[in-house]
Amino acid sequence: MSVIVQPADLAIAALRDRGGPAQPLLSVSGLVKHFPVRKGVGGKKSVVRAVDGVDFQALKGETLGIVGESGCGKSTTAKLLMGLIERDQGEMLFDGEAVGSRAMPWRTYRRQVQMVFQDSYASLNPRMTVEASIAFGPTVNGVGSREAIERARGLLARVGLEPKRFAGRYPHELSGGQRQRVNIARALALEPRLILLDEAVSALDKSVEAQVLNLLLDLKAEFGLTYLFISHDLNVVRFICDRVMVMYLGRVAELGPSDTVLAEPAHPYTQALLASMPSLDPDNRTQAALLTGDPPNPIDPPDGCRFHPRCRLAEPVCSQATPPLAPIAPLHQAACLARQPGSGHSLAPAAEQVAA
Repeated sequence: MSVIVQPADLAIAALRDRGGPAQPLLSVSGLVKHFPVRKGVGGKKSVVRAVDGVDFQALKGETLGIVGESGCGKSTTAKLLMGLIERDQGEMLFDGEAVGSRAMPWRTYRRQVQMVFQDSYASLNPRMTVEASIAFGPTVNGVGSREAIERARGLLARVGLEPKRFAGRYPHELSGGQRQRVNIARALALEPRLILLDEAVSALDKSVEAQVLNLLLDLKAEFGLTYLFISHDLNVVRFICDRVMVMYLGRVAELGPSDTVLAEPAHPYTQALLASMPSLDPDNRTQAALLTGDPPNPIDPPDGCRFHPRCRLAEPVCSQATPPLAPIAPLHQAACLARQPGSGHSLAPAAEQVAA
């Protein structure tokens, strides 16, 4: 008899095997966000299915990477988690409490969850000094102005910016790397437990990117933080993330430990992403798994598996059945019929191969 293991159980076991805590900090179930659009002048209304049923957990003390093509729903998911846009459906639990409930109102939740955006300049108020920007959050949350200023200066020093030199500067007087350090300090000002990093290092020079990544790792260990790290750069994800969630057209395609997903990807889409990574070694260049065509229209996504029009393993069953995110190996899940016993796909493993 086969044992059905929930994805959450697999994720918890994965981090436990790494010697870390296994309790979920943020649990997301059935997250949906559709944006209404109108086709042409006087045309009928439709919706863009930006996020269309996303389930995952961020475990205490881990860094969970979220990767995928532009338009797959990564940033929309982050904005939904922050409450910057309202979700259409779905449940969010933070440390076991429903977000938006009496036990975990949005104001309390937002003090514990902060975000660092890609555009370091647009994230800061150009009329406020660096010190004032960092102190603003604590001040509006009841911290005295003097204490807030002291906290801001301490955080400036912690992220590598000397308070005497930088506290009175304005955003336009800083480099991109310095502004992003200010944004990280501002995110830490309310002493959060979870930080969402949406392409936080993608606009930086490589040398500065490495410094900021090492800073993030140091801060995570020092303050006991949990990260959700959104990125296009799979090398950065490999370096900083404990687990990786691969998204495609608003849904999760694959989820598992980063060393497993990036070394032995199970989903054809993940394989294609890895094959697209540039290499200076001609022997490592391959065309075998590269994607063809453009992503389908999110207004009218394909039936069945959303990746099947571009998939090299696609069979007729892939256009008829929607694959669930299911375990395909210990600690590893993928939404691919070719990996799931009894799916009807010719490459699907036999039921006897599932652990009894």
